Amino acid sequence: MKKVLVVDDDKNICELLKLYLQKEGFETFFAYDGSQAVTSAKENKPDIIILDVMMPVINGWEACKLIRQFTDVPIIMLTALDTTENKVQGLNIGADDYIVKPFEPVEVIARINAQLRRAEKQSDNQEPEKTDSLLIVDNLEVDLDKYEIKLDGKVLKDFKPKEIQLLYFFMSNKNQVFTREQLLDKVWGYEYYGGTRTVDVHVKGIREKLKSKKSKWEIKTIWNVGYKFEIK
Repeated sequence: MKKVLVVDDDKNICELLKLYLQKEGFETFFAYDGSQAVTSAKENKPDIIILDVMMPVINGWEACKLIRQFTDVPIIMLTALDTTENKVQGLNIGADDYIVKPFEPVEVIARINAQLRRAEKQSDNQEPEKTDSLLIVDNLEVDLDKYEIKLDGKVLKDFKPKEIQLLYFFMSNKNQVFTREQLLDKVWGYEYYGGTRTVDVHVKGIREKLKSKKSKWEIKTIWNVGYKFEIK
């Protein structure tokens, strides 16, 4: 039985989602502020988290950052803030999807199922035929076993798991051009609801953390197509 953690200070919303989630066979946990969300995520180890943004004690943005420090389970942000800036902010801090209030419960269930399928497919694809977990290109190293990145011999902090996976994929396919849709399929998995914008956000995050003037590589934007990891 899959476990879902629902975090919202509106108990009416929690009760509504509870009815639909239990009907679909999910084991459901609830938290009513950001601090409770972090504690519950550690203790109950949910398979997916529905996380409201505007909450007391710790808001959803901060809770997401804290949760991302110890788990890579899918997080769907639930909020009334329907702006591009807020959506990008959520993706930047590690959210996987974004649902705007008011919402239809059946849509939430569909998003949850899609994210769980993506996570399962990604897990299945990573297990077999894992050859070289350590990739080195010039002054850049990515270790997928340790989820560690080194630049000029120094370990870099603050990389999100998905950024590490995306960089590993780029380095595994040097000088090949990939569309955003292909990257979503290869790194995030099929039926991803977040849209291609999430690829741009993660590439931007990687670039900002890999500032190096002496490198012989770059993640190059191919306009109107996508990206490639180019060896100069």
